[in-house]
Amino acid sequence: MTIEWSRQEVLEAVRTRLLRPGGVTKEYSAVDVMAAPDGMLVIFHWRRDPNTYAIKVGFPMASRSPWTGGSYTGLPVTSADEWATDFASRLAEELDTGLVRRSRRVIRDGYVLLDTHDAPDVCPTGFFISSVPLDVGLSASPDDLERAYSILGSPSASVSPPASKVGIWLARAGMDVTTPRRLIVEARLACWLQAYVDNARGEPFVGQAAASWEDERHTIARLEVVHIQPGVPSQVRDALVRLAVCEVAEAGALRVVTAVDDPEFHGLGFRPASGGGLTLHTRSTEPPLDPWPEPDPRRA
Repeated sequence: MTIEWSRQEVLEAVRTRLLRPGGVTKEYSAVDVMAAPDGMLVIFHWRRDPNTYAIKVGFPMASRSPWTGGSYTGLPVTSADEWATDFASRLAEELDTGLVRRSRRVIRDGYVLLDTHDAPDVCPTGFFISSVPLDVGLSASPDDLERAYSILGSPSASVSPPASKVGIWLARAGMDVTTPRRLIVEARLACWLQAYVDNARGEPFVGQAAASWEDERHTIARLEVVHIQPGVPSQVRDALVRLAVCEVAEAGALRVVTAVDDPEFHGLGFRPASGGGLTLHTRSTEPPLDPWPEPDPRRA
């Protein structure tokens, strides 16, 4: 189906759609849409992440929707505006399903160019990682619900449980949940992730990671807990750390620190901190906070 609009018309339609407030999704904030040698460059901010991101978008070659999956693939569109509207909907779905987290990253001119081509899955094969639910679930007893209701003043379909109930399934799996539960009580929990075998039952649980807020402005997060069960591949631990960094970055953290001085964290972007432990900038375009230490000649 021959396209009847010029590239300039498409560019203007995409700019009009993507640069307007709420044009994509509420957690997307537009910076610019510009022409590139091989298409368009969409530049934006995501949630409270300090990075500026960009994706490349090809100009349409036919009068068809840019949707690439489902029953809408290939449906005809009648104008550049309609094409741009479909593209905005597709971009919203991609962002809401983890585009920023699952893409390869290349630093270009002060922004992070995202590319999903051949990008590895964020979860290792055979495993899945999710946030530990902090709401009252089936594991809460009637007494626990009653106490929660009395604190909140009225019943709700989703209320915060006593900290002693959160993550009880991880504790039953033999993991120490003392620290994240304490962070809940102190109102300092930044994120708490759980790893489990990717099957119909969603178990057994095989690992966890938790981070806290170091400051009231939530600009510095501390990776407090990283644990995988014996026999679980190290890739699961690495994925827990990566996703914990993503969680706190998207909540506004500019830096992640940790006392867990694991040399393998260096491959994840952490660097030795001057006061001990490790540190990581969440802004990809910034240099590391501390240079790699010079090798000790006595160990050469």
